[in-house]
Amino acid sequence: MDLHALTDQVEQISHVYAQRFGIDRDDTWFLLKLQEEVGELTQAQLMRDGQARTKGLTPDELDAAFRSEVADVLCQTLLLARHHGIDLDAEVERKWLVWRDALASPEAVATHER
Repeated sequence: MDLHALTDQVEQISHVYAQRFGIDRDDTWFLLKLQEEVGELTQAQLMRDGQARTKGLTPDELDAAFRSEVADVLCQTLLLARHHGIDLDAEVERKWLVWRDALASPEAVATHER
């Protein structure tokens, strides 16, 4: 999956959604929409774990809802990054993938600077 292509597709859908419902997708909206989706993901996880009402959903339906909410969080993260001009490929490389070499050498983890 190409992250840039996916982000473009998600942006198109979000743009149409915002136009249809008269939403101003400003800095605050992007952040709060992500927070909303994380909340829904949290609820789905709690339901799967039996720590919240399942609302009559079967285990398969609860698993599907959880997967769906993970996708929502990913897409809203992509939209937030795009809105702020963040190159996610570069940031993931800088923040996460820089540790690839450290995995091969545990002593490197202790000396590696972020």
